[in-house]
Amino acid sequence: MMKPKRLVMIPGPTPVVSGIREQMGREVAGYGDPDFVSDYKSVIEDLKAMFRTKGEVFVVAGSGTLAMEMAISNTTKRDDNVLIVSHGFFGDRFIDLCKRKGLNVDVLASEWGDVVPVSEIEKKLCEKNYAAVTVTHVDTSTGVRAEIKEIGAMLKKFPDTIYIVDGVCATGAEIEYVDDFGIDVLFTASQKAFGVSSGLYMLWAGEKALERRKSLGIIPEFYVDFDKWQPIMDNPAKYFATPAINLVWALKESVRIMKEEGLEERYLRHEKNSHAIRSGLSAIGFKVLAKEPYRAVTLSNLIYPEGLDDATFRAKALEEGVLVAGGLGPYVGKMFRFGHMGNVDIHELIATLAAIERALFKSGYKDFDFGKSVGVFQREIVL
Repeated sequence: MMKPKRLVMIPGPTPVVSGIREQMGREVAGYGDPDFVSDYKSVIEDLKAMFRTKGEVFVVAGSGTLAMEMAISNTTKRDDNVLIVSHGFFGDRFIDLCKRKGLNVDVLASEWGDVVPVSEIEKKLCEKNYAAVTVTHVDTSTGVRAEIKEIGAMLKKFPDTIYIVDGVCATGAEIEYVDDFGIDVLFTASQKAFGVSSGLYMLWAGEKALERRKSLGIIPEFYVDFDKWQPIMDNPAKYFATPAINLVWALKESVRIMKEEGLEERYLRHEKNSHAIRSGLSAIGFKVLAKEPYRAVTLSNLIYPEGLDDATFRAKALEEGVLVAGGLGPYVGKMFRFGHMGNVDIHELIATLAAIERALFKSGYKDFDFGKSVGVFQREIVL
């Protein structure tokens, strides 16, 4: 039997379209090559304009986790107070990172599937002076979308607090404007909604964050120091550490695709697709973990119908040509995670839903009609 094409429908890495793959496959150039220098600079300027900051954007080789470290390292010092607003596994990740830096950590955590109310965050901020507050825009463990615009508006009451937003599973699909939303630091990674292979992170630092960095003097960290990278972002012909040349070219193509589609149109596409996907899967027995007002557009976390075995279902889905992710934390074995962000198109989404139906049937769950999830999805997309 011919094996089906494998679709990677996890919350990242996301599928990479041919135009972006071609850029990754180019002959390697030197980092001082004038054409590469020009391309690198154009990416930096585009990202600043697209996400609306008068500050800086750092495009650096590394993972989203390294971006977290860059965000904390350049805005806090030992013994500072930091408030971590956590909506799941990746929000909690800030806890270990901050404690290792010698920061005093307070945590506001929601039930999985819910968010911490803005009023509760404000109340906590009134208790002491916090150097920074961190919020994960979309936590991939729960599929929850934080109210980052509302939090930013509230934080105007606390001008000494740096507002850090983890946009790893959001930027480029959820609405984020750095200065307009009062965000001081936003970061993401190349393998999510930008649709590039993993290996790059992008971090936007607003003017307040850049001022905070100046106030800290010499920091213990080396590679993630704003001061080391600022001269390269100003003039990529300079050298600090070797850039990921082919990934920068791939990112440039990704940015071109995003500009061609239009950011607002891209956001609306993700919103419509995600609602249609969840409607289709709900129609065949799945339940969505995230509460209705807080559901992310980049992925869906779907709780299994009673009696469906996680390992069996995901193995059968893979046999049918679709890789989905398992649950995390308290939902290990109880749900799967379906990424639907970036440059994924309708054909791939329909194929994924059909494969999920086949996997359900082959896993022994037959309380549905074939084609139902696909039909619901199609109706929602065309309406």
